[in-house]
Amino acid sequence: MINERELTMPYYLTYGEFQKNMKDYYLRNGSRLQFPEMTDYLYKKGLLLETCPPSDPDVFFHDMTDEEFNRVIDSMPVTLYPASGAPLTANVRESDIIPTARDVFVIRHPRYTRPLNHMHNYFEINYVAQGQCTFIFENETRVMHEGELCIIAPSSKHDIVIEDDSTVFDIMLRKSTFDTTFFSLLSRKDLLSYFFRTILQDDSHANYLLFFAADNQWIKSIIRNLMGECNQSDSYSNFCCVNWVNLLFSTLLRNYSQTIQFYNYQMGADFSLVLQYIQHNYQTLTLSALAGLFHYSEPHLCTLIKQNTGHTFTDLIKRLRLADAVDYLANTDLKVGEIAEKIGYHSADHFSRVFRSTYKMSPQEYRKNNKNTEPAFLPFTYD
Repeated sequence: MINERELTMPYYLTYGEFQKNMKDYYLRNGSRLQFPEMTDYLYKKGLLLETCPPSDPDVFFHDMTDEEFNRVIDSMPVTLYPASGAPLTANVRESDIIPTARDVFVIRHPRYTRPLNHMHNYFEINYVAQGQCTFIFENETRVMHEGELCIIAPSSKHDIVIEDDSTVFDIMLRKSTFDTTFFSLLSRKDLLSYFFRTILQDDSHANYLLFFAADNQWIKSIIRNLMGECNQSDSYSNFCCVNWVNLLFSTLLRNYSQTIQFYNYQMGADFSLVLQYIQHNYQTLTLSALAGLFHYSEPHLCTLIKQNTGHTFTDLIKRLRLADAVDYLANTDLKVGEIAEKIGYHSADHFSRVFRSTYKMSPQEYRKNNKNTEPAFLPFTYD
């Protein structure tokens, strides 16, 4: 992390050489340096390169072992900016660490660094590909194990410390990119997606989302290829990196949302389970039944839902019902009464009144304006 330091010309070293020096320094002296401190140390020793070492990451890494891929990373170049001992700060900006032309930047997290709690104005994703690390967040310390992935919201004080040869990948994502590129993915009718976006964008509270990918080979493959792509320099590289992150988020939401944990503020540890239950049972769910199932009082549950989604329980149910309703109207030939029954309304008239109050047209008018008219695919035709 190089922040508020006088940037000089860039120097270079491979990941392997930088990490070897970091570990050797710790073993010789029994103390650790932060990444910028090690950069300055190597510069003063004359060990940095003025030209970038060659790198050829234009391959896919699906079938590599962890050891094989670590050797690939060891050969990749790291761009370094010595700053002549300028003081470190705990506030890191996007411009300090994410290259100007990139929305996404990926590194293998340095090992044997000196702990330094810090915060920044971008999103950070840490993934433990092999081994474990210590995750420090606000006043909480926990060990992250292989397969765990943590999304850290901006303005959250934290640190990652690796005390052995474990492998942790660090994905840095601009806040503006998160707010725009991933907005549609994280604000669909999936209530958990909306919840994730809401708590991660709440600048008034430090927060993180923690997933556990037990069968993590696909997640590992996505992140490996994301890092390889991040080391490309052509005009397509940034676009490809953003799409790898899109694939990562989609995979987490599709396969691992049931494993979610988050920093506990104003909510119980099982709140994501509450949202999952609402998502899957909204057609017939009542507030009293939901409160009883999860052992909340109704007023407290109402407060939790409102604080962490921005909507009341009644409004959430209506939104979920209507989201399915427009899908049925646009993509099926179900009658209005049949749609009303499927989404939990007792009569077509009640459904039509609610629909009209939201969309300013009847369900029939909506279908006429939005019906998917693409003809069905017929593999065989007969005279």
